[in-house]
Amino acid sequence: MSGLPDSTLRHLQDVAERPDLSGTRYEIVERIGRGGMGTVYRAHDESLDRDVALKVLTTAATDAAFASRMLREARILARLEHPGIVPVHDVGRLPDGRVWYSMKLVRGARLDVHVGTATELPERLRLFLRICDAVAFAHAHGVIHRDLKPANVMVGPFGEVLVLDWGVAKVMDESAAEAETHLTQVEAPGDDDPAGADPEAATAAAGDPDATRPGTVLGTPGFMAPEQARGRPDLVDHRSDVYALGGILAGLMPPGGGAARPLEAIRARAQAAEPDDRYPSVEDLSRDVLRFLDDRAVAAYSEGAWERVTRFARKYRTPLLLILAYLIARAAIFFWAGT
Repeated sequence: MSGLPDSTLRHLQDVAERPDLSGTRYEIVERIGRGGMGTVYRAHDESLDRDVALKVLTTAATDAAFASRMLREARILARLEHPGIVPVHDVGRLPDGRVWYSMKLVRGARLDVHVGTATELPERLRLFLRICDAVAFAHAHGVIHRDLKPANVMVGPFGEVLVLDWGVAKVMDESAAEAETHLTQVEAPGDDDPAGADPEAATAAAGDPDATRPGTVLGTPGFMAPEQARGRPDLVDHRSDVYALGGILAGLMPPGGGAARPLEAIRARAQAAEPDDRYPSVEDLSRDVLRFLDDRAVAAYSEGAWERVTRFARKYRTPLLLILAYLIARAAIFFWAGT
């Protein structure tokens, strides 16, 4: 078998792992993504006559810990009913014992791909605010994402924004004993992840049943907070997601240091090394970005007097120009009347 081409081996693996959905209302259409723990298929729901995404535990991950993690992920998504979070429709087990769950089929492009078409900074920042809205909703329901990054955000063809991959999420009211039964270990995205179609591509189980204990690194380099990089999941809270959102914001800003100082200050505060120096909540981060969009003073940046004057002039340019034109006209009339 080792002499077979890689493409043949992958095909044989696909055939071996193809789920038996007999007795369900789903029919497999095609595979659309593969992560370390699960494979995602486009399936047709024959009862409702619609396509869905069906995530199935891989045959290499069939022990109880993996199944528990898969069910946990589905339950986390089920408790987060928000337009910016993919809804779960159904959950079950295959005849071979593998866990599966169906969810909304996400169409569109990953955020890091979509930004190439969103050339205007205000448009990018409005997308960012919608990401923040979904994350803030999760925080309000006691769920910390822990792996926010552009690859885990999808932008749909009608502008809808969805935050994906809640596989390593931290549930704040979950006991340590419960958390330790779930496998969560971070790797690079799957090698055949098609533009973010696999919501689990950034997370992969690596055989550590105590993955939430100190020493385990959960997240993606470049986006994970320092406390995550140090392997301190016990210190992770909503401010860790604020740090990751700062990384996402950095990717939406003009390259080469061309961002306005207030916007750069917002990014820097979100990504402060110490959690206490960051925005205390995602809502606070959102409010500062909204202030920047509205040309108002932001909390993260201390303006100088001249900056305040120029911002005021920029914000009220039209009425100021009208007043100036009026004054010039009055002066001209006064001058001509005097001659």
